[in-house]
Amino acid sequence: MSEEKSEISDVIKEPIIVNDDKNITIKKSTYNSFIKGTVIAIAIAAFFAGFALGTNIPDSTPEITKEDFKDLIQEIQKQGATAPQIVQQPTQPSPPQIIDVSLDDDPVKGDSNAALTIVEFSDFQCPFCSRFYEQTLPQLQKEYIDTGKIKLVFRDMPLSFHANAMSAAIASECANEQGKFWQYHDVLFTNQAQWQSIESGEITKTFSQYATDLGIETASFEACLGSQNIADEINKDISDAAKYGVSGTPTFFIGTEKDGFVKLVGAQPFAAFKNTIEKQLG
Repeated sequence: MSEEKSEISDVIKEPIIVNDDKNITIKKSTYNSFIKGTVIAIAIAAFFAGFALGTNIPDSTPEITKEDFKDLIQEIQKQGATAPQIVQQPTQPSPPQIIDVSLDDDPVKGDSNAALTIVEFSDFQCPFCSRFYEQTLPQLQKEYIDTGKIKLVFRDMPLSFHANAMSAAIASECANEQGKFWQYHDVLFTNQAQWQSIESGEITKTFSQYATDLGIETASFEACLGSQNIADEINKDISDAAKYGVSGTPTFFIGTEKDGFVKLVGAQPFAAFKNTIEKQLG
Protein backbone atom coordinates (compact mmCIF):
# COMPACT_ATOMS: atom_id res chain seq x y z
CA MET A 1 0.00 0.00 0.00
CA SER A 2 3.01 2.29 0.44
CA GLU A 3 3.39 2.45 -3.34
CA GLU A 4 -0.31 2.88 -4.09
CA LYS A 5 -2.72 5.61 -2.97
CA SER A 6 -6.48 5.37 -3.08
CA GLU A 7 -8.83 8.28 -3.87
CA ILE A 8 -9.42 8.81 -0.16
CA SER A 9 -5.84 8.36 1.04
CA ASP A 10 -5.61 12.06 1.82
CA VAL A 11 -8.56 11.65 4.21
CA ILE A 12 -7.41 8.60 6.17
CA LYS A 13 -3.86 9.05 7.40
CA GLU A 14 -3.62 6.22 9.98
CA PRO A 15 -4.02 2.46 9.45
CA ILE A 16 -7.24 0.57 9.94
CA ILE A 17 -6.41 -2.72 11.63
CA VAL A 18 -8.15 -5.98 10.76
CA ASN A 19 -8.18 -8.33 13.77
CA ASP A 20 -10.03 -11.24 12.23
CA ASP A 21 -12.85 -12.06 9.85
CA LYS A 22 -15.48 -10.42 12.02
CA ASN A 23 -13.75 -7.71 14.02
CA ILE A 24 -12.14 -4.48 12.82
CA THR A 25 -10.35 -2.07 15.11
CA ILE A 26 -9.89 1.61 14.27
CA LYS A 27 -7.60 3.96 16.13
CA LYS A 28 -9.39 6.90 17.78
CA SER A 29 -7.52 9.46 15.72
CA THR A 30 -8.56 7.62 12.56
CA TYR A 31 -12.16 7.52 13.73
CA ASN A 32 -12.05 11.27 14.35
CA SER A 33 -10.79 11.82 10.83
CA PHE A 34 -13.85 9.95 9.62
CA ILE A 35 -16.13 12.37 11.44
CA LYS A 36 -14.32 15.50 10.32
CA GLY A 37 -13.34 14.42 6.83
CA THR A 38 -15.10 14.39 3.51
CA VAL A 39 -18.46 12.82 2.74
CA ILE A 40 -16.85 9.54 1.73
CA ALA A 41 -14.97 9.32 4.99
CA ILE A 42 -18.20 9.93 6.88
CA ALA A 43 -19.87 7.20 4.87
CA ILE A 44 -17.06 4.77 5.68
CA ALA A 45 -17.38 5.54 9.38
CA ALA A 46 -21.09 4.85 9.17
CA PHE A 47 -20.40 1.57 7.41
CA PHE A 48 -17.87 0.45 9.97
CA ALA A 49 -20.27 1.33 12.74
CA GLY A 50 -22.36 -1.67 11.69
CA PHE A 51 -19.63 -4.06 12.89
CA ALA A 52 -18.42 -4.97 16.35
CA LEU A 53 -15.42 -2.78 17.14
CA GLY A 54 -12.46 -4.18 19.08
CA THR A 55 -10.49 -2.43 21.79
CA ASN A 56 -7.00 -3.97 21.43
CA ILE A 57 -4.59 -3.10 18.60
CA PRO A 58 -1.91 -5.82 18.19
CA ASP A 59 1.26 -4.45 16.68
CA SER A 60 1.53 -7.31 14.20
CA THR A 61 -1.82 -6.91 12.43
CA PRO A 62 -1.60 -5.84 8.78
CA GLU A 63 -2.98 -2.60 7.27
CA ILE A 64 -6.13 -2.76 5.18
CA THR A 65 -5.43 -3.13 1.47
CA LYS A 66 -6.55 -1.05 -1.49
CA GLU A 67 -8.77 -3.94 -2.57
CA ASP A 68 -10.50 -3.82 0.80
CA PHE A 69 -11.19 -0.14 0.25
CA LYS A 70 -12.68 -0.84 -3.17
CA ASP A 71 -14.98 -3.49 -1.71
CA LEU A 72 -15.96 -1.08 1.02
CA ILE A 73 -16.79 1.73 -1.40
CA GLN A 74 -18.90 -0.65 -3.50
CA GLU A 75 -20.82 -1.71 -0.42
CA ILE A 76 -21.44 1.88 0.58
CA GLN A 77 -22.74 2.64 -2.91
CA LYS A 78 -25.07 -0.35 -2.74
CA GLN A 79 -26.48 0.95 0.53
CA GLY A 80 -27.14 4.33 -1.06
CA ALA A 81 -24.86 6.44 1.08
CA THR A 82 -25.43 10.10 0.24
CA ALA A 83 -23.92 13.38 1.32
CA PRO A 84 -25.77 15.35 3.97
CA GLN A 85 -27.85 18.13 2.45
CA ILE A 86 -28.03 21.69 3.70
CA VAL A 87 -31.60 22.88 3.46
CA GLN A 88 -32.00 26.59 2.91
CA GLN A 89 -34.93 28.00 4.80
CA PRO A 90 -37.30 30.03 2.63
CA THR A 91 -37.13 33.76 3.20
CA GLN A 92 -40.08 36.08 3.30
CA PRO A 93 -40.09 38.80 0.61
CA SER A 94 -39.31 42.24 1.92
CA PRO A 95 -42.25 44.66 1.92
CA PRO A 96 -41.95 47.38 -0.74
CA GLN A 97 -40.41 50.63 0.39
CA ILE A 98 -42.92 53.45 0.81
CA ILE A 99 -41.74 56.78 -0.61
CA ASP A 100 -43.24 60.24 -0.30
CA VAL A 101 -43.54 61.72 -3.79
CA SER A 102 -44.79 65.16 -4.81
CA LEU A 103 -47.16 65.54 -7.76
CA ASP A 104 -45.85 69.08 -8.17
CA ASP A 105 -48.06 70.97 -10.64
CA ASP A 106 -47.28 68.72 -13.59
CA PRO A 107 -49.73 67.53 -16.26
CA VAL A 108 -52.39 65.04 -15.12
CA LYS A 109 -54.22 62.47 -17.22
CA GLY A 110 -57.46 61.12 -15.74
CA ASP A 111 -59.82 61.95 -12.91
CA SER A 112 -58.20 64.31 -10.39
CA ASN A 113 -60.16 62.47 -7.64
CA ALA A 114 -58.96 59.00 -8.65
CA ALA A 115 -58.15 56.63 -5.78
CA LEU A 116 -54.55 56.06 -6.91
CA THR A 117 -51.91 58.08 -8.71
CA ILE A 118 -49.09 56.97 -10.99
CA VAL A 119 -46.23 59.48 -11.13
CA GLU A 120 -44.09 58.88 -14.20
CA PHE A 121 -40.57 60.26 -14.57
CA SER A 122 -39.83 60.09 -18.26
CA ASP A 123 -37.61 61.19 -21.13
CA PHE A 124 -39.19 61.78 -24.56
CA GLN A 125 -36.05 60.48 -26.31
CA CYS A 126 -35.79 57.33 -24.18
CA PRO A 127 -36.62 54.17 -26.20
CA PHE A 128 -37.93 52.37 -23.09
CA CYS A 129 -40.24 55.28 -22.34
CA SER A 130 -41.50 54.98 -25.90
CA ARG A 131 -42.10 51.27 -25.35
CA PHE A 132 -44.17 52.03 -22.26
CA TYR A 133 -46.16 54.57 -24.27
CA GLU A 134 -46.83 52.11 -27.09
CA GLN A 135 -47.36 48.84 -25.22
CA THR A 136 -48.49 49.53 -21.65
CA LEU A 137 -50.09 52.95 -21.45
CA PRO A 138 -53.02 52.01 -23.75
CA GLN A 139 -53.96 49.16 -21.41
CA LEU A 140 -53.63 51.37 -18.33
CA GLN A 141 -55.75 53.97 -20.09
CA LYS A 142 -58.52 51.50 -20.85
CA GLU A 143 -58.66 49.61 -17.57
CA TYR A 144 -57.73 52.20 -14.97
CA ILE A 145 -57.55 55.79 -16.26
CA ASP A 146 -60.78 55.85 -18.28
CA THR A 147 -62.59 54.08 -15.44
CA GLY A 148 -61.53 56.73 -12.94
CA LYS A 149 -59.47 54.41 -10.75
CA ILE A 150 -56.09 56.06 -11.30
CA LYS A 151 -54.63 59.27 -12.64
CA LEU A 152 -51.26 59.63 -14.36
CA VAL A 153 -48.90 62.50 -13.58
CA PHE A 154 -46.07 63.14 -16.04
CA ARG A 155 -42.82 64.56 -14.67
CA ASP A 156 -39.75 65.33 -16.80
CA MET A 157 -36.40 63.63 -16.50
CA PRO A 158 -34.51 64.33 -19.75
CA LEU A 159 -31.25 62.40 -19.66
CA SER A 160 -28.07 64.32 -20.46
CA PHE A 161 -26.84 61.82 -23.06
CA HIS A 162 -30.01 62.27 -25.15
CA ALA A 163 -29.14 65.32 -27.23
CA ASN A 164 -32.70 66.49 -27.91
CA ALA A 165 -34.42 65.29 -24.73
CA MET A 166 -34.24 68.63 -22.90
CA SER A 167 -35.58 70.51 -25.96
CA ALA A 168 -38.44 68.02 -26.25
CA ALA A 169 -39.29 68.43 -22.55
CA ILE A 170 -39.37 72.21 -22.94
CA ALA A 171 -41.55 71.95 -26.05
CA SER A 172 -44.03 69.71 -24.24
CA GLU A 173 -44.24 72.17 -21.33
CA CYS A 174 -44.83 75.01 -23.79
CA ALA A 175 -47.65 72.97 -25.33
CA ASN A 176 -49.00 72.52 -21.81
CA GLU A 177 -49.14 76.32 -21.49
CA GLN A 178 -51.81 76.20 -24.20
CA GLY A 179 -53.63 73.18 -22.80
CA LYS A 180 -52.22 70.67 -25.27
CA PHE A 181 -49.68 68.73 -23.24
CA TRP A 182 -51.02 65.21 -23.74
CA GLN A 183 -51.57 65.72 -27.47
CA TYR A 184 -47.99 66.98 -27.81
CA HIS A 185 -46.77 64.16 -25.56
CA ASP A 186 -48.29 61.63 -27.95
CA VAL A 187 -46.80 63.32 -31.02
CA LEU A 188 -43.31 63.32 -29.51
CA PHE A 189 -43.39 59.61 -28.67
CA THR A 190 -45.04 58.62 -31.94
CA ASN A 191 -42.40 60.49 -33.95
CA GLN A 192 -39.41 59.78 -31.72
CA ALA A 193 -37.43 58.12 -34.50
CA GLN A 194 -37.92 61.21 -36.68
CA TRP A 195 -36.72 63.96 -34.36
CA GLN A 196 -34.23 62.25 -32.03
CA SER A 197 -31.30 62.56 -34.48
CA ILE A 198 -32.02 66.06 -35.80
CA GLU A 199 -29.26 68.61 -35.19
CA SER A 200 -29.98 70.80 -32.19
CA GLY A 201 -29.95 73.93 -34.36
CA GLU A 202 -32.78 72.53 -36.49
CA ILE A 203 -34.92 70.90 -33.81
CA THR A 204 -36.96 74.05 -33.11
CA LYS A 205 -38.42 73.97 -36.62
CA THR A 206 -39.62 70.40 -36.17
CA PHE A 207 -41.12 71.03 -32.74
CA SER A 208 -42.81 74.20 -33.99
CA GLN A 209 -44.33 72.26 -36.86
CA TYR A 210 -45.74 69.69 -34.43
CA ALA A 211 -47.29 72.57 -32.49
CA THR A 212 -48.83 74.05 -35.60
CA ASP A 213 -50.28 70.69 -36.60
CA LEU A 214 -52.00 70.48 -33.19
CA GLY A 215 -53.49 73.96 -33.49
CA ILE A 216 -51.11 75.52 -30.96
CA GLU A 217 -50.49 79.24 -31.50
CA THR A 218 -47.01 79.21 -33.03
CA ALA A 219 -45.64 82.62 -32.00
CA SER A 220 -46.45 82.09 -28.33
CA PHE A 221 -45.11 78.56 -28.50
CA GLU A 222 -41.78 79.63 -29.98
CA ALA A 223 -41.41 82.43 -27.45
CA CYS A 224 -42.02 79.92 -24.67
CA LEU A 225 -39.20 77.69 -25.89
CA GLY A 226 -36.69 80.21 -24.51
CA SER A 227 -38.45 80.65 -21.16
CA GLN A 228 -36.26 80.31 -18.09
CA ASN A 229 -39.34 79.50 -15.99
CA ILE A 230 -40.00 76.41 -18.12
CA ALA A 231 -36.36 75.32 -17.84
CA ASP A 232 -36.53 75.80 -14.05
CA GLU A 233 -39.66 73.68 -13.84
CA ILE A 234 -37.96 70.82 -15.68
CA ASN A 235 -34.83 71.12 -13.54
CA LYS A 236 -37.01 70.88 -10.43
CA ASP A 237 -38.43 67.60 -11.75
CA ILE A 238 -34.89 66.33 -12.30
CA SER A 239 -33.89 67.35 -8.77
CA ASP A 240 -36.94 65.66 -7.25
CA ALA A 241 -36.26 62.50 -9.24
CA ALA A 242 -32.77 62.30 -7.75
CA LYS A 243 -34.22 62.80 -4.27
CA TYR A 244 -36.60 59.87 -4.83
CA GLY A 245 -33.77 57.60 -5.97
CA VAL A 246 -34.60 57.65 -9.67
CA SER A 247 -31.56 56.61 -11.71
CA GLY A 248 -33.13 55.90 -15.10
CA THR A 249 -36.23 56.27 -17.21
CA PRO A 250 -38.98 55.42 -17.13
CA THR A 251 -39.51 55.18 -13.38
CA PHE A 252 -42.97 55.10 -11.82
CA PHE A 253 -44.38 55.69 -8.37
CA ILE A 254 -47.78 54.18 -7.61
CA GLY A 255 -49.82 55.17 -4.57
CA THR A 256 -51.28 58.25 -2.89
CA GLU A 257 -49.90 61.42 -1.36
CA LYS A 258 -51.48 60.41 1.94
CA ASP A 259 -50.13 56.86 2.23
CA GLY A 260 -47.02 57.12 0.07
CA PHE A 261 -45.88 55.45 -3.13
CA VAL A 262 -44.09 52.27 -4.22
CA LYS A 263 -41.52 52.39 -6.99
CA LEU A 264 -41.75 50.48 -10.27
CA VAL A 265 -38.71 50.79 -12.53
CA GLY A 266 -38.49 50.36 -16.29
CA ALA A 267 -40.84 49.62 -19.17
CA GLN A 268 -42.67 46.96 -17.20
CA PRO A 269 -45.46 44.94 -18.82
CA PHE A 270 -49.05 45.80 -18.00
CA ALA A 271 -49.27 42.80 -15.64
CA ALA A 272 -46.67 44.36 -13.33
CA PHE A 273 -48.67 47.58 -13.09
CA LYS A 274 -51.91 45.67 -12.63
CA ASN A 275 -50.45 43.62 -9.80
CA THR A 276 -49.22 46.70 -7.93
CA ILE A 277 -52.41 48.67 -8.55
CA GLU A 278 -54.75 45.89 -7.45
CA LYS A 279 -52.82 45.36 -4.22
CA GLN A 280 -53.28 49.01 -3.37
CA LEU A 281 -56.89 49.22 -4.47
CA GLY A 282 -57.62 46.24 -2.21
